[in-house]
Amino acid sequence: MSRTRREAIRRLATAGLSAGMLSVLAVSHAAGSGRSGTPASCAPEQATRWRGGTLRLENDLLAGTDRNYTNGLALALVSRDFESAPSPACLPRPIGLYGRFLDLIEPGFRREEADTSMSQNVVVRLGQAIYTPEDGTRSDLIVDDRPYAGLLYFGIAWNRRIHPLDTGYEVLDVRDLTLGVIGPWSLAEQSQDLAHRAEGAARFRGWDHQLRNETALQLTRERRFRPFAGDTGVAGWRHDAIGGYALRVGNVETSASAGLELRAGWNLPDDFGSYPIRAGAENRPPSAVRKTHESKGMAPGARRPGVHAFVNLELSAIAHDFSLDGNLFHDSHRVSRRPLVAQVAAGISSQWFVAGRRLRFAVMRVWRTREFDEQSGDPAFGSIAFSWER
Repeated sequence: MSRTRREAIRRLATAGLSAGMLSVLAVSHAAGSGRSGTPASCAPEQATRWRGGTLRLENDLLAGTDRNYTNGLALALVSRDFESAPSPACLPRPIGLYGRFLDLIEPGFRREEADTSMSQNVVVRLGQAIYTPEDGTRSDLIVDDRPYAGLLYFGIAWNRRIHPLDTGYEVLDVRDLTLGVIGPWSLAEQSQDLAHRAEGAARFRGWDHQLRNETALQLTRERRFRPFAGDTGVAGWRHDAIGGYALRVGNVETSASAGLELRAGWNLPDDFGSYPIRAGAENRPPSAVRKTHESKGMAPGARRPGVHAFVNLELSAIAHDFSLDGNLFHDSHRVSRRPLVAQVAAGISSQWFVAGRRLRFAVMRVWRTREFDEQSGDPAFGSIAFSWER
């Protein structure tokens, strides 16, 4: 590729990323100022109000390596609960379009079911993922190691939290749409070069062999179960188990997975567990604090500091993974992907309150079994997440 063409691609990708960042920052500003952009014809309860966000960083340097899934970064903003299923016309345009799409493919998803207590919210995300082979000093194509690959994406997840009445469990249903770009437009090369210059590390030399530009699309359907602890949870020392399964379809990843999380600690948070960055996995569910509580002020037990440890186990059956199988619509380098991959994550999460805001900090270490036949050793990486909430 000529220098002129590479420079043009870099400028286009930089412009696209800047536009995406400006969109997220604009939503964040609206969250802080209380503005939602709701049309005047919509009732106040139809407004999209934002309650907080999460910034996640994942890197294999935290596990002492520099290969495979080498870096991930994601910024997510989470809405407050919708008091009823809002009209798509009363939502910000991207969320409204997604609401219409959900009503088309799954008409009953946003409607409250009989004999259940239900709350809903949405999460929007902007993120990037980077994958590299082990030997960064080689400029030739390394045929027996994974491709250089990057993904830049925007995602919308619609969360539905259900408590079937007279049962001891509750359910989180997630429908996630992820759109983005694979290849040079993902800015993976530029991001890694920037990070390595800051660290004083050598630049990886094989990016000329990265996957080609391609539109990225993925749909995710996920369900998680947890013991029902009441609208505000239970104080003190507790432990629980959270199960779940997911189906992902698209040229980012097509897979089915099932998992179990075990956690124990002081004042467990009112959510559905902790796990690494992936489509549909930003765990900021509806609060499940009912309107009766909100009308009288937050219930006394709803905002407690706490700390807990967790272990997350997952098994995935994978039919396609762009970072291993290469481009779907172009010829590209690929490796012999393994169809079954197991993952274990262990970590600690804490939450506390400052100036009326809930802050949360979580760290975890993630181990996976080998993802492709030529891989040397089992991959691992670290994950850090910081969340805030009004």
